[in-house]
Amino acid sequence: MSEDDLFRGALVRLAAPRPEDAAIIASWSERSAYPRLIDTDLAVPRTPGEIGRATVRAGDSLEFRLRTLEGDTLVGFVALFGIEWNNRCATIAIGIGDPAHRRRGYARDGMQLLLRYAFTEANLERVGLDVISYNEPAIALYRSLGFQQEGVRRRAVMRGGRAYDRIDFGLLREEWASATESVALRIP
Repeated sequence: MSEDDLFRGALVRLAAPRPEDAAIIASWSERSAYPRLIDTDLAVPRTPGEIGRATVRAGDSLEFRLRTLEGDTLVGFVALFGIEWNNRCATIAIGIGDPAHRRRGYARDGMQLLLRYAFTEANLERVGLDVISYNEPAIALYRSLGFQQEGVRRRAVMRGGRAYDRIDFGLLREEWASATESVALRIP
């Protein structure tokens, strides 16, 4: 990850939404596994028109598309939402749409970029997130990035007639800085 380019990582970059992205993202929502991984609300397909209204900055939110450096392929999104500028905190989210793009390092790279953006550009002190307990790859990623588990909302999400926990995580600026330094020290 280059320190001189805030939007560019090792595999992906933070990009603004493009009109042609809407149809791709809508197609992701047509497979119920995607909305069930990124949200606790009802899984519903979305239209390109609903998605096409997206901008990077809207009210208390910042949302970026994740595009690969090689090939400029749209693979997902990252977002800061519910930003409380006075408290310097926000909630963070990520989604990798096509299952073929998962487990390839895009989520890690995208999260590292968004965390760097949150703490250095947006000047936040804290970011939080929640994740459904069955999303074990995401939980492992968040822990590896330094997120601390802060609580569990037991049986808070219903899927297929079963109840799942909703796990809350948080990351403070100094925890991120410490984790970032320790990773940098391991690189020869």
